[in-house]
Formats: sequence, structure tokens, C-alpha cells
Amino acid sequence: MTGKTVIITGANTGIGKETAIDLAKRGARVILACRDIRKADGAKDDIVRESGNKDVIVRHLDLASLKSVRKFAADILESEKRLDVLINNAGCVTVEKKLTEDGLEYQMQTNHFGHFLLTNLLLGLMKQSASSRIINVSSTAHGFIMTLDLNNLNSELYYNSSSLYNTVYYYSKICQILCTRHLALLIRDSGVTVNCLCPGPVKTDIFRNAASWSHIALGLLFPLMFKTPKEGAQTSIHLAVADEVANVNGEYFSDCKIKRASKLANDLGLAKKVWEKSEIFVNLKPEERHY
Repeated sequence: MTGKTVIITGANTGIGKETAIDLAKRGARVILACRDIRKADGAKDDIVRESGNKDVIVRHLDLASLKSVRKFAADILESEKRLDVLINNAGCVTVEKKLTEDGLEYQMQTNHFGHFLLTNLLLGLMKQSASSRIINVSSTAHGFIMTLDLNNLNSELYYNSSSLYNTVYYYSKICQILCTRHLALLIRDSGVTVNCLCPGPVKTDIFRNAASWSHIALGLLFPLMFKTPKEGAQTSIHLAVADEVANVNGEYFSDCKIKRASKLANDLGLAKKVWEKSEIFVNLKPEERHY
């Protein structure tokens, strides 16, 4: 990866940090796109120490703010000559409805809308840097959604928090896959590929905003059924570096192999509709469309 530039969102902890360590060891210039600068600076020190690579940069990015996403992208376009890999890794789980400053549901914006806008804003640079790769970290939880209500993508009609993840989390993850499918069609033959993945059940702090009872339950289950962050990062790393996936586009991976996503996640007509709705939610401007 020497000479290549990588952006990883949510790279200060968990899967993102382990992915950053691995790619830094391979010689990449690694940009940590994080909301908490203090934690990101600490992660940077760890990554530099473990990898021996000093070309690790911290940049502020709050996916729950479209203004922050646009500023981050503008800074990247000004400071970076190339972008070879974009790993949309950051994610969160909440159990109560919360709106961002943009009027979007917090989980949907952090997990999907923010990354959707970021990808579109950086796509032009990635085309100039081709061949390049976009990697979306999704979840097998997308399979819990049997029908997708396009009129409720932003929890306009209802908000269901009756399960550990909750319906909004499921929505955000299937939207990531659907938009991966549609973007793959939009950018075919561009030299840029886009794929998504499920890292599997991983012991991370994604549940930091969940109820305390869930922390107790997960604490008991983690040693029995959850991967370590390093294990969970392997599919992200595989998609970033493996030669055999250089021309693979629009697929869903797990355990470093192509897997079949749910029937709903393979609906290309629905994928187009979700993409178009997402453009509206993030107010994607004509000049920001690079597909």
C-alpha cells in the first residue's frame, strides 16, 4: 500500500483502528476521520507505534453533521492529491429517537446518510486516483428487515426501539447495501469499485449508547460468541488490499468471501429509490454528483 492514501471513518477504536494499524503496516498514508479528536490523537499514537509508519493523519469528521461532512471533504480535496481507499466504517446504535442538527435521525445519519454524502463528495478524487476502492461496513442485521418503508427512512412515521439494535439500525444497514448496489452500476468502468461487508459479531463499543442492561448481557456473551476487533477487521482489510477483488463491484462480503445478502438487499429497483431519497435527505447538489 506504499504510495496509497486511505480514509477510515471511526478509526479511533474497534474495527476501524485495527484496519488502520494493518494498512499503516503495509505503508499506506492513513487518514483517521473521527468525531472525537482527543481519542483520535491517542489512537494515532498507538497506530504509529505499532506500525512504525508516521504517515498517519487525524481529521475531524462528525457524520451527524452534514456541514462537518462537507468541510471534511473540502479539506481532503484541498490537501490530498489522491484517494485510493475509502472505508466507511463508523457506526452507532441508540435506543431513543434523536435528531441531528440537520433534522435527520441520529443513527440513520451516522450510519448511512453521512457516509452517503461523504462518498459522493470524494468520488471525483477517487476516479482521478483509479483504480480505487470504496468499502461500506454494513451488518448481517440488514436481514431483519423484510420490507422497507421509503416513507419512513428518517423515522418520519414511527420509531421502533423494541429490540437490541432497533428497526432504525436495521434500516441504516440495509440502506448501505442497497446504495452499494446502485453506486456500483453508476460507476462501472470508472476504475472505482464499491463493495460492502458484514464484519460479524465483534466486541466493540458500538453499543456505547445502548441501555445499561444490554451492556451487562453483552459483557456475558462477548467472550463466548464475539470476534475480537482484529478478527472483525479482516474483511475490511481484504477488500482494501486483495488483488483478487480488484475488479469485484457491488458485492456483499463476510469472512473475506462473497455472501448472499437478503432478498430485499438485492432489489435493484428498491436500491435506485433509496439512492434517490438519500440524495434528497442530504441535499446533494448537481455539482456534487460525480457519477
